Amino acid sequence: MRHSNSETFMQNIIHPIPLSLYIHIPWCVKKCPYCDFNSHNLKTAIPETDYINALITDLQQDLQQLPIMGREIHSVFIGGGTPSLLSPDSVAKLLEEIQKHLRFTKEIEITLEANPGTVEQLKFQGFREAGINRLSIGIQSFNSDKLKALGRIHDGQEAIKAVEAAQWAGFTNFNLDLMYGLPQQNVAETIYDLETALTLNPTHLSWYQLTLEANTAFYHHPPPLPTDDVLWEMQLAGQAFLASRGFHPYEISAYSHDLPSQHNLNYWHFGDYLGIGAGAHGKITDLSNHTITRTWKTKHPKAYLDAATPFITGQKNLSREEIPLEFMLNALRLYQPIALDLFTQRSGLQIDAVLTQLKTARARGLLDFDDSMMVTTDLGKRYLNDLLQIFL
Repeated sequence: MRHSNSETFMQNIIHPIPLSLYIHIPWCVKKCPYCDFNSHNLKTAIPETDYINALITDLQQDLQQLPIMGREIHSVFIGGGTPSLLSPDSVAKLLEEIQKHLRFTKEIEITLEANPGTVEQLKFQGFREAGINRLSIGIQSFNSDKLKALGRIHDGQEAIKAVEAAQWAGFTNFNLDLMYGLPQQNVAETIYDLETALTLNPTHLSWYQLTLEANTAFYHHPPPLPTDDVLWEMQLAGQAFLASRGFHPYEISAYSHDLPSQHNLNYWHFGDYLGIGAGAHGKITDLSNHTITRTWKTKHPKAYLDAATPFITGQKNLSREEIPLEFMLNALRLYQPIALDLFTQRSGLQIDAVLTQLKTARARGLLDFDDSMMVTTDLGKRYLNDLLQIFL
């Protein structure tokens, strides 16, 4: 039997594993040729009311089926697709309805992904008034030729204007998304993108290499990309430049001056998260039953909006053998040392379950550890897949 909202809040549970909420908005103006996310070209107006109602029903069903009653939400991330296609009124309604069912922590981080081609000053102001307190703006590059090659709907100047509009609206905490290894890109162009980004005073940068993912247009028709040697030179030059400006990595592709993303950290620390929306994934730990459950939702937005289709299309309890790799897939991306106790707390297993693998990784120079901490070495960061293979 489902508890009322007041009962839920009264039974607020102090849980050692933070809980986040991911909300997926699956539409884009135009799908980029490198994108393998669950995004769909927008052919008509977004059915905002229907989709917001579906998201809330999806959340209600998760509350009924998953062991999360009374737990607080530490962060919310509205991703896509292009969430900034939504109206501020829809975002306000969504957050208002969610808080009828879930308690937000006092310092909650609420992030919305934005595309520079879909926002202006008043819309940013509306998002802030709706309750968004952090933005993640998908820049990718400030070079208009590179943006055109990537199939983006904005140019370099529009990217700058979008960030300035966000600042005008009062946003002081925002991430800029940038890629390197773009078609025919050189090292100087990579540094230009980073330098331009930092003149806009972001609190956070996501800076990562363009990769050709299966089921994308670029995978089937690859553009001319830099060689591996040039890519390595880009990475080293970019990291040195960012470090000189006080931006240090806390994860392989995440850089911050002093304000890392709490939502990102929860993922890397193997925290829990609800996932609502078309194709969204979730992970929930039930301490009472010693289970970790992964869920995934109906992927296509048309099916997701069909009342006859269940929201949860798949659910799996991780086996004891699968859990160590699942933990390491996340935690070993971090640059800071990780407490060994975190492995036990988040996995429910003793460190003995991975002691042999830890020793093998240390012998190969990919990881260091002692009685209390473990950390991926510089070699391990470069050859992360080799490190993770040890835990298979």
